[in-house]
Amino acid sequence: MSLITKIDQDIKQAMLGKQEVKLRGLRAIKSALLLARTEKGASEEISEETETRVLQKLVKQRKESADIYQAQNRPDLYQIEADEMEVIESYLPKQMDRSEIETYLKELIGRVGATSVKDMGKVMGTANKELAGKADGKTISEVVKQLLA
Repeated sequence: MSLITKIDQDIKQAMLGKQEVKLRGLRAIKSALLLARTEKGASEEISEETETRVLQKLVKQRKESADIYQAQNRPDLYQIEADEMEVIESYLPKQMDRSEIETYLKELIGRVGATSVKDMGKVMGTANKELAGKADGKTISEVVKQLLA
C-alpha cells in the first residue's frame, strides 16, 4: 500500500475520531506528497525515497518553526508545531540513534579507506545514500568529523 493511500485512510479515521491534531499533520503530509507528485518531471507515482525525503523536509520545517516559537516564548504555537512534527515522524522509518550511526560510520570509514578530514566528502556521499531516511544529515556530518579528526 502506498503512503498516500495509507494517509487517506488515516485521515478518514482521524475525522471520525475527531482527532484535530492528527488530522492537521496528516493533511500537511498529503498536501506535500501531492505537490511532489505534480512537480515538473515527476512521474504519476513517487518513489519511497522521495516520500521519505518529503516527510523529512516537513519534520525539519516543523522543528525550525517550533524552535523559533520557543525562543519567542510562544508556547501555544510551539505546541502546534511539536504535535504536527510527532504525527509526521510516525510515518518515517525508525531513526538510528547516535551510537548506531557511529558504529556504522566506523565500518564505512574502513571500507572507503578514509584517513583524515580531507576524505570527509567520500564518506559523506556514501553515508548520505546508505542512511537516507534513517539518520539526519547534520548528525552524520558531526559524527564523521569527530571520527576523522
